[in-house]
Amino acid sequence: MGLWVSNGNRHGAHEGHHAQYGSFASNSPITDGETLYVNFGSRGMYAFDLEGNLKWKKDLGQLQMRLAFGEGIAPIIHGNHLVIQNDHEGESYIVVLDKRDGKEIWRAGREERSSWPQPIVVEHEGRKQLVTSSTRVRSYDLETGELIWEAGGLGGNAIPAVVNVDNEMVIAMTGWRDANALAIKLGGSGDLTDSTDYIAWSNQRGNSYTASPVLHDGILYFITDRGMVSAVDAKSGEPFYVQQRLPEVYSFKASPVAANGKLYLATEQGDVVVLKLGKTYEVLATNEMGDEMFVSSPVVVGGDLFLRSQNELFCISGD
Repeated sequence: MGLWVSNGNRHGAHEGHHAQYGSFASNSPITDGETLYVNFGSRGMYAFDLEGNLKWKKDLGQLQMRLAFGEGIAPIIHGNHLVIQNDHEGESYIVVLDKRDGKEIWRAGREERSSWPQPIVVEHEGRKQLVTSSTRVRSYDLETGELIWEAGGLGGNAIPAVVNVDNEMVIAMTGWRDANALAIKLGGSGDLTDSTDYIAWSNQRGNSYTASPVLHDGILYFITDRGMVSAVDAKSGEPFYVQQRLPEVYSFKASPVAANGKLYLATEQGDVVVLKLGKTYEVLATNEMGDEMFVSSPVVVGGDLFLRSQNELFCISGD
């Protein structure tokens, strides 16, 4: 049973969503512990207090997504900045709002088509950079929106979130057509596409299409939609294992999560596979969760693991 329900504002849908994986509310909500922020794409950004009262709302205009795949990029918060990346078939943009009242701080146009990767904020040499992915990786000054650097070479339909490696490097990945991963050192400026000084490594094998990679203890883990798992050194790209098959034929949309020395993989077939973290591929367990389908990523809170299937919400206690 929920604590509260708010209808926000009632609108009709202007386009459909993916019949199997999407909904009209695919975007994950986020909170700073005081306010809940919910992005409904073409129907606006909403901020609620934790009692369910509307604090503010912001109309960001109508989006048109490729093949009606849905408007599923979750916003991020850094300080008082609320960041929303809207890459679509129209005039794509990234916008930064003041999280307290929804007022626009800055906006930058983007020559991109539909994509869904969550941006990140990194701080390098005292400067906060907002790093985004799509067919090009771009870094903006968080405070002003100035474009600091960019690098091309990724494929279309970008979905995985950008990864921060010790505020020294970022990794962006695509796994559809022209799949590629780029590890880019921070500190550069301008177009870094062909820079051997700042492009640390790239990878075209076994990249994630939908699931975001996971970084733990210097190792980057990623998984294909068809269930092939890889682990590489995050700074050098050196592979520890590549495209290892899981015990059964699984498919994935949910991102893996690392906790307590383990990597948890929630499958579309309803099983949760547990791998040992480290340089060697080792399956520790396969947990059958019944007639379920997982497309949402697991979440770890304290010692508890939360799993949301298409029909149920599970809490697996570590006690």
